Amino acid sequence: MKLTAQTRYALRILLDIAAHGNDAPRPIKEIAASQRISEKFIARIVVPMRRAGLLASARGVRGGLLLGRFPEKITLLDIVEATDGTLAIASCLARPGTCPRQGRCAAECAWRRANDVLAEALRAVTLAEIVGDEKRFAAEAGEETDYCI
Repeated sequence: MKLTAQTRYALRILLDIAAHGNDAPRPIKEIAASQRISEKFIARIVVPMRRAGLLASARGVRGGLLLGRFPEKITLLDIVEATDGTLAIASCLARPGTCPRQGRCAAECAWRRANDVLAEALRAVTLAEIVGDEKRFAAEAGEETDYCI
């Protein structure tokens, strides 16, 4: 399984907003410059994240993006599912009813167990933890925070 660019960039966007505090909206233009992501791509990624409640937006001259929840309440699983849909490491898990062996297949059971373990691992990691790790790494290196994931 490989995460899509959309999911990786979604995490970078959320990290950028979280690191700059949620006191004022973070303009897309600033996020784009900081993360070296096009404004157009950010605008496209924002839509499903807003729908999932991970982001909120403010319009106007001082507008931009805000976290939709506290960083402690946003998990990696939330981000993956907002951008890529329900986590499914095998097609039979993603689209029930597409396989004639579904419900009586040992491989399906194995994939489901592995999928559940992965989902639990992603659910256990919060945006707040990742922000803390990034700040620690930057402080140890004596560098400015960089959110390349």
